[in-house]
Amino acid sequence: MNKELKSRIKHRIIAQYSGLLSQETVDKNALKERVLLVLNDMSGRENISLSEEDKRKVIEEVVNDFTGLGPIQNLVSDPLVTEIMINGPKKVYAEKAGKTELTNIVFEDDAQIMYMINKILAPTRRHVDELVPWTDVSLSDGSRVNIIIPPLALDGPVVTIRKFLQEIKEIDDLVKLETLDSRMAQFLVASIKARINMMFSGATGSGKTTSLNVLSFYIAEDERIVTIEDTSELRLRQAHVVRLESKQPNIEGKGEVTIRELFKNSLRMRPDRIILGEIRGSEALDMLQAICSGHKGSLAVIHGNSPQDVIYRLETMILTSGVPISLEAIHRQIAAAINIIVQQEQVVDGSRKITHITQVSGLKDNNVTLEDIFVYEIEGLDNHGKVKGRWRATGVVPNFYHLFEKSGIKLPREIFNKD
Repeated sequence: MNKELKSRIKHRIIAQYSGLLSQETVDKNALKERVLLVLNDMSGRENISLSEEDKRKVIEEVVNDFTGLGPIQNLVSDPLVTEIMINGPKKVYAEKAGKTELTNIVFEDDAQIMYMINKILAPTRRHVDELVPWTDVSLSDGSRVNIIIPPLALDGPVVTIRKFLQEIKEIDDLVKLETLDSRMAQFLVASIKARINMMFSGATGSGKTTSLNVLSFYIAEDERIVTIEDTSELRLRQAHVVRLESKQPNIEGKGEVTIRELFKNSLRMRPDRIILGEIRGSEALDMLQAICSGHKGSLAVIHGNSPQDVIYRLETMILTSGVPISLEAIHRQIAAAINIIVQQEQVVDGSRKITHITQVSGLKDNNVTLEDIFVYEIEGLDNHGKVKGRWRATGVVPNFYHLFEKSGIKLPREIFNKD
């Protein structure tokens, strides 16, 4: 009943109030009033009896279909929800406080999900169809959306939304969330200001891009920053930012622009900083060579389960890029280019922790050597299932500590004292 009623209301709204819907920003309250008028008119003409709760629900769903993301709009608006996963029309999951649960939200059918997908894609250059059945895009607030549809998705369209958390803006916000401690925060902020080259590593959903985003706030306003991403997620607050995004091939398989091509072009744009949203392939070697040629203060995200895994992944990416280069030369490039690896994980209680801040200390027997500066040690779970643990300084003083003094940055040496 409600499905048919909603469909008829939407057709009436489109026919009678197209001017309202065509505005760049639709007035939600005005639309609610129009939907109520149409609903009352139809109820009177057709003797439709609805409770006040059912009436409210119909109005809300129709308005959300026109102005928001339909059935999931309330999840999108909920600041406590960090991820939304739509596995076809009848299974919508949400992550809240680090825990993923099945919600009671359902879509009417695949067509309603596709209507929502088309709304998401409308402002972008991306599309999905049978020839190109998947894509990544960003919402206007910075949330990242992955879309994959049949025939690749067997149970209907699948949409995964990783929300951009507006309330996490400064390093103190991460300290309050217990993502790291105050000593680590001091060190990372000083490293950003001193133009230390940093890689942010972790699994999907570990929070590494959020941490990079927060730390980018401490880049000086007078620096020219170039960001390069597959899907725009970074939200820098400086004025002098150039944002580049890769381009998918068109339906004829032409027009693709890769991260590597964007990176090479960025070097001709006189950047003071280059930030790579994620290293996935042959651009790894380009980045290392660029840093070695003077582009200091570069930041990048990479998927890795540990700092050592980051080194292995960089090796593999470069070796499979088709560039004739020896493993020994790769190791020399890594040791010369990368200063620290920030490893982040989502631990068993759902919270995110920076578990290692590790320096690349040099070469030994032609292999890259790593030293932990700070580590997080899990001690167990409390009675509420919350992880108990502590961050510990290992006693290692960064071999680039002199760069802080050279840059006029006061960072107490005592923060590295062994716990």
